[in-house]
Amino acid sequence: QVQLVESGGGLVQAGGSLRLSCVASGRIFRINAMGWYRQAPGRQRELVAVITSGGSTSYAESVKGRVTISTDMAKNTAYLQMNSLKPEDTAVYYCNAQIDVRASGQLGPTWYNYWGQGTQVTVSS
Repeated sequence: QVQLVESGGGLVQAGGSLRLSCVASGRIFRINAMGWYRQAPGRQRELVAVITSGGSTSYAESVKGRVTISTDMAKNTAYLQMNSLKPEDTAVYYCNAQIDVRASGQLGPTWYNYWGQGTQVTVSS
């Protein structure tokens, strides 16, 4: 019913920049929040950044000052601008969204948590 599709990953040298995009499509009534997580080999998935529909943001300490999350809610799209990339930023980056998928005529919300398929970011030293 709902799909999240990420794009923008790739190989970049240390100090470089990448901009990730995540587009949500399907039966979407409202998006409460969108976020980016990452998972490096042998490590648990961790939060990178999250943004609410009201524009509040939160970042992992490891990326503060280097990463900016933003959204275009009219396009159901989230972005992650990553600057000054480091080799330790290498990971698969996943988009996450909390979406109200209520049916037409339904009064109350039906919230689900969705994940994208991930996009690889590799930072060479």
